[in-house]
Amino acid sequence: MARKETAADAANAGRLKQIALTYKMTRKVDTKIGLVLAAVGLGTLAVFLVIGFLLGHPVYLGIFGLLVGLLGAAVVFGRRAERAAFGQMEGQPGAAAAVLDNVGRGWTTTPAVVMNRSQDVVHRAVGKAGIVLVAEGNPNRVKSLLAAEKKKMNRIVADVPVHDIIVGAGEGQVELKKLRTTMLKLPRVLTGPQVTTTNDRLRALGDLMSNMPVPKGPMPKGMRMPKGGKSGR
Repeated sequence: MARKETAADAANAGRLKQIALTYKMTRKVDTKIGLVLAAVGLGTLAVFLVIGFLLGHPVYLGIFGLLVGLLGAAVVFGRRAERAAFGQMEGQPGAAAAVLDNVGRGWTTTPAVVMNRSQDVVHRAVGKAGIVLVAEGNPNRVKSLLAAEKKKMNRIVADVPVHDIIVGAGEGQVELKKLRTTMLKLPRVLTGPQVTTTNDRLRALGDLMSNMPVPKGPMPKGMRMPKGGKSGR
């Protein structure tokens, strides 16, 4: 029993530390986060207290208002923390790969299947929607990378649909914060076994970065292709 309590206490302490760290990171980008959370929590509590006094039950509605206020503050905190995280990642090479790694179960991500000297890069994700090529970098340059990679995909796995996405804020592009939602909205046309078969066929091809150590998440800004590297296949 004591061991279970100790494990639970450790887990709770870990969650509190994680929340505190997330708050500190968010506050660096969103300096008003503290005021916003206080306004949501205290404002909700005040509304319920006023209603409670009018109805003659200030204690009950006060407690209920406190719980609702905490819940509302938690929801607002989560959204603003997510927005701040995307804001910090925006524009960093490899940021899209970090998002793709967290799309959800059923997706297999291969970062940097194609990359040029200017750090324009194409990542590949495979799921029940088929193959999704996600490019980030200069829109004019990545279009040629996408076209070449899409042509290769259609040649190797002609029976699998291939989608292409350019991450950015321009016309016809998808913002980084909307990438996961866009991926999940794609129609599911493959079965589980078909996804496995597609992954096996693509894995057999190898890719540009197969022999290079690629760190997870955004790539270092100073990273450059080796002199012998090609911009695509």
